Amino acid sequence: MKTKVKFTNVYKTFELHAKRSEKILNLFSLSSKKKKFKEFIALSDISFEVYEGESIGLVGLNGSGKSTLSNIIGGVIQATEGEIEINGETSIIAISAGLNGSLTGMENIELKCMMHGLSKEKIKEVTPDIIDFADIGGYINQPVKDYSSGMKSRLGFAISVHTDPDILIIDEALSVGDSTFAQKCLNKMNEFKKQGKTIFFVSHSAGQMKQFCDRVIWLDYGTLKEIGDSTTVVDNYQKFTNWFNKLSNDEKKAYKKEMLGKQYRYTDVIKKKEISNKKERTSQFIKNTLAILPVVAFTILLLLGY
Repeated sequence: MKTKVKFTNVYKTFELHAKRSEKILNLFSLSSKKKKFKEFIALSDISFEVYEGESIGLVGLNGSGKSTLSNIIGGVIQATEGEIEINGETSIIAISAGLNGSLTGMENIELKCMMHGLSKEKIKEVTPDIIDFADIGGYINQPVKDYSSGMKSRLGFAISVHTDPDILIIDEALSVGDSTFAQKCLNKMNEFKKQGKTIFFVSHSAGQMKQFCDRVIWLDYGTLKEIGDSTTVVDNYQKFTNWFNKLSNDEKKAYKKEMLGKQYRYTDVIKKKEISNKKERTSQFIKNTLAILPVVAFTILLLLGY
């Protein structure tokens, strides 16, 4: 089977600063050995492989890294470490993702389609289908900032599925709106599956996961807890959430604090910069040495009388 997405030991970290001024000072300060910054490890050592035509579910508590992983696959953000292989064009669907609130629905259709590389002729061809699928009536000519979250989701989904991506990432886009539209989206996604397209599906609905996904990835506070067939992983995840929901509020807070504590670390800015500078100096020394070698060789030949 053809590999569409492959993650190997992928990490994603974010620098955290109490003040914006701290970030600026850390960029320029080399004198103080006390200069450190806090990092949040959103994803830690994530590895998996997804094949053509597979539908992969992503489950996990809020803050587990599902959206971070989706955004990396969709090319919205870059991983900090690790190797990523993406074979095909991606399109990410999240509530209002990529929609310009100041533009009308019609203008957003044209803009997003252009961003996906569709020609003017193709945009003109698919626009009626997008409008029909979104089914938001006269609001299509109103600014998106006036839309409800459900309307934004409808329009975003309609545009994305009509740009014909190879890899579709759906991040909670079916969590808003009515069940009729959700089923309409699932039917469209099944059409994509039959065409051999690869789909990543983020949802809190166990029923949707079992109905639609071939395999499920369970993320837990930035780590890959489990990956396997949808029924097994979803059942295990539900057992975990049932246990978690039975905890008292204080116990939940304590558990979250403990797990989140593992995702923070302090990094010595000076150490990182010294390592970087050392690498730069070594590289420059090699370049300089290579540059003068011809001159040295020529001088030796002259001295030897050649």
